[in-house]
Amino acid sequence: MTRRDLLKASMVAFTVPLVGKASEKKKEIKLERINLEDLPSKETEDAVVYHCDFPQESRFHMMLTNIRNHLSAYDFDPFRIKIVLVANGSGVKFFMKTHEGTKWEMEGIDLKRAEERLSYLSQFEVEFYICDITVKGLKLKYENFFDFVKIVPSGVGSIGRLQTNGFGYIKVL
Repeated sequence: MTRRDLLKASMVAFTVPLVGKASEKKKEIKLERINLEDLPSKETEDAVVYHCDFPQESRFHMMLTNIRNHLSAYDFDPFRIKIVLVANGSGVKFFMKTHEGTKWEMEGIDLKRAEERLSYLSQFEVEFYICDITVKGLKLKYENFFDFVKIVPSGVGSIGRLQTNGFGYIKVL
């Protein structure tokens, strides 16, 4: 083996792991991240933030029904109402493609139904924000979240900022 062959082999050996790491990192970054300063301000007739931090699937679906009903009062017109849903704590579990490897793995939550309902609401420009503190604290994988969710630094911080920006607060009990 010549020096040149040895150099080529060592360059390949060092670049392959780097390429692998770069592609792994790219997967993590595919979800849009929003800073608190970049959260929307009230630009419509009405603007509300729904807060999801609860673990009950039935309560989650009741909240989605309330959001749909809320939209219907405005003829599903996103120029008349802006709705944002912020999830933190146990509430983030409803925005995931899979619960494999999480503490919710054995709960049997119907994630397909959740995705269908959330996707439907997103057609009317409802936005879904997930708390990054929760994601990191529970060691969740970003790629396991639905592609239409956005990551915010703090769920409760985002709710506070949205209220400062003119959004009303709603929590389904």
